[in-house]
Amino acid sequence: MFTGIVEELGEVVALDDLGDSVRLTVRGPLVTDGARHGDSIAVNGVCLTVVETAGDGFTADVMRETLDRSSLGALATGSPVNLERPTALGGRLGGHLVQGHVDDVARLLGRAPSEHWDVVTISLPVALSRYVVEKGSIAVDGVSLTVASVGADRFTVSLIPTTLALTTLGQKQPGDPVNLEVDVVAKYVERLMPPLPPHVAVRTAPEDPA
Repeated sequence: MFTGIVEELGEVVALDDLGDSVRLTVRGPLVTDGARHGDSIAVNGVCLTVVETAGDGFTADVMRETLDRSSLGALATGSPVNLERPTALGGRLGGHLVQGHVDDVARLLGRAPSEHWDVVTISLPVALSRYVVEKGSIAVDGVSLTVASVGADRFTVSLIPTTLALTTLGQKQPGDPVNLEVDVVAKYVERLMPPLPPHVAVRTAPEDPA
C-alpha cells in the first residue's frame, strides 16, 4: 500500500523485451537503498516487484497485462519516473490510500501556468467518472492529488511548485499519457450498495465549463 507521496524522481536506464513482458531497469538511489528481491516499488503509480538491485538501481518484470493497462508501455530509456516505496505500518499517511493498481490511462489535456502553481486538466474515462468528486483524492502517475473540479469527461488539479519540481507532472505536456487510480474506498462502497431499481437514473457530474 502506498500514499501517493513521491519519494524520488527516477530514470529508466534499460528496457529489455522478454516477449510477453519487459524487464525494466530504473535508477533511483533512494528507493533502491535497502530494497531486496520481492519488495514492492511504485513506478508512475504502478506497483512493481523488485527482481534484483545493483548499485543505485533496481529491475522489475512488467507483464503484458500491465503494459497494456498502464502508461509503462510508453516508457523509453531516459524517461523520468515517479518512485515510491510502500508505506510502513504505523507510518504517516501523507496522501491517501493508493494500491498501485492502475484503473485506466488518461491524457493530459492542458495546463495553465500561474505565478505559484499550474492548473492541469486531465481526461476522465467514462467508467471512472462516478468515482471522482470535487475535493476528493485521485492518484495521477502515482501522485496523490486533490480534485479541483470535475466534469463529465475531464477533471482539473492544481500543482504546487514542489509537485512540479519533484514529479513527472511538472514535465507532462498536452497529449501525454498518465496513469489514473481512483480512491479504492469509493469502489468498495459501490460494491456493497444494493443495486438501484431499473427506473432510477444515476446522476452524473455536470460538464465542466472550463
